[in-house]
Amino acid sequence: MAVPTPSLVDVLAPVEQEGTKAAVQAWLKQVGDRVEAGEPLLELETDKVAMEVTAPVSGVLAEIVVPDGQDAQKGAVLGRISTTGAAAGSGAAVPAAAATPERASGAGPAHAPVTGPRPSIASFDPALRLSPSVRRLLIETGLDPADVAATGKGGRITAADVERAAAQPRVRPAAAAAPASAPAVPADALARARNAGPVTLVGRRVPHDTMRRRIAEHMVRSVTVAPHVTAQFEADFGAVMAHRDAHKAAFLQQGVHLTLTAYVVLAVVEAMKRVPTVNSRWHDDALEIFDDVNVGVGTALGDAGLVVPVVHRAQTLSLMGVAARLQDATALARAGKLAPADVQGGTFTISNHGVSGSLTASPIIINQPQAAILGVGKVEKRVVVREVHGADAILVRPMSYVTLTIDHRAIDGAQTNAWLTRFVEALETWPAADAAPARRGR
Repeated sequence: MAVPTPSLVDVLAPVEQEGTKAAVQAWLKQVGDRVEAGEPLLELETDKVAMEVTAPVSGVLAEIVVPDGQDAQKGAVLGRISTTGAAAGSGAAVPAAAATPERASGAGPAHAPVTGPRPSIASFDPALRLSPSVRRLLIETGLDPADVAATGKGGRITAADVERAAAQPRVRPAAAAAPASAPAVPADALARARNAGPVTLVGRRVPHDTMRRRIAEHMVRSVTVAPHVTAQFEADFGAVMAHRDAHKAAFLQQGVHLTLTAYVVLAVVEAMKRVPTVNSRWHDDALEIFDDVNVGVGTALGDAGLVVPVVHRAQTLSLMGVAARLQDATALARAGKLAPADVQGGTFTISNHGVSGSLTASPIIINQPQAAILGVGKVEKRVVVREVHGADAILVRPMSYVTLTIDHRAIDGAQTNAWLTRFVEALETWPAADAAPARRGR
C-alpha cells in the first residue's frame, strides 16, 4: 500500500502584529511533535509586545523554518505542519530530525537524581508553555514540572522557579507554596484580569473662558515668531531685604506695602541703562528701542488666569512710587477692575514666579511684541562662598535664581549676560540711603 504524500500547512507570522520588527523567541514544540489546532506553537516577540503563534491545523510539526532567535517578517513562513501525519496516525512517517536520542528516551520517575534518566522534551505537557531555558533546566535537574512552584506571568514556570526548586530537598511538599518575594497570583484575580473590558477614562471637560483662549493664542504666537533663549544668574537679596526691613514701617505709615518686587522693578531700570536694547521691539526692518521703561508685572488670578498690569515710566519713579503703583495695580487686578490703559504700553515684563514656590522656570514665554522677559525665582536661604577680609567664608544668604529669556532675533548672548550682571549688581549693592519714603505716587 502506497504511503500518502504528506500535506503541509504553513505556519505564518501574523500580518497584524504590533511593532515593526519581530523575532522568534522560543518554539514550544519540536519537529515530530503532535499539535492540535489553536495550540500555542511558538512565542514571537516584537519591539512592542510578545505574542503566541498558534497551530492553524491539527497534525504533526514537520518543519521549523525560522528557528529560535531569528527575525521573522510579517506573513513569513515560520514552520510547517503535516496534516497527513495526523490523519494516518502511526502510519505516517516522522521526519528524521524528530528521531533524536532525547525524544527516544522516556521521562524519568519523579525526583529522579540528575545522574539517572531525565525527562525528555516530548514528555512535558504542552499546556505548561515551557520556554526553552526552562525545559533545559528541567532536563538538567531531573525535576518534574509538578514539583516546581510557578511564579511567572499567567502561572508559568520561570528559570528562577526551577533553580529554586532544585536547591530544595527532593521531597515533594503537600502543597507547593510560592516564595514570599513573588506570591502566586490567585486564580480569581487571573480570571478578573482576563475578563476585564477596555479601560475607560473618567473625567470632565471644562470649557475655556475668553481669557484662557487669549492667553493660549498669545503664548503660541510668541514661541512661533521668536526664537527663545534663556540665561540664568543667581542674586543675593540680602541687601534689599535689610533695606526693606528698615523702611517698611515708614512706608506703611503712608499706606504703602513695600514688597521685594518694587526693588526688582528699579533694578530692571538700572539694567536698562546698561543695555538699552533689551527694552525694545523687533520689526522686520528695524529694532525699535524705547526711552520709557514700562514694566509689566505678571499677576496671577488663580484659576482665572493671568494679567500683566504695567508700571509706566518706571525710570521716573522712586521706590515709594513704584511700591504704590504695584499695590494699586494688584488690588485692581484681583478685583477685576483694571482699565485697558493699565495693561497697555508695556516694554518689558517681570514674571515673579517664585512667589508660588518655584526656584526657576525656563523658558518663560516672552510677552509679545516685547524682546525679553525676566523671571525671578523663590528667595530662600542657601549656603554660598563669599570673600570676607581677603579669605573665603561659607555664609548663609537669601538667594534667588533670576533668568532673562530673550528674543534672539533682537538680543545676543553677550547683551543678555551684561544686562543680568547689572541687574544682580543693583540688587546686591542697594544703597541704604536710596529709599527714603518720598511722597506717595512719586
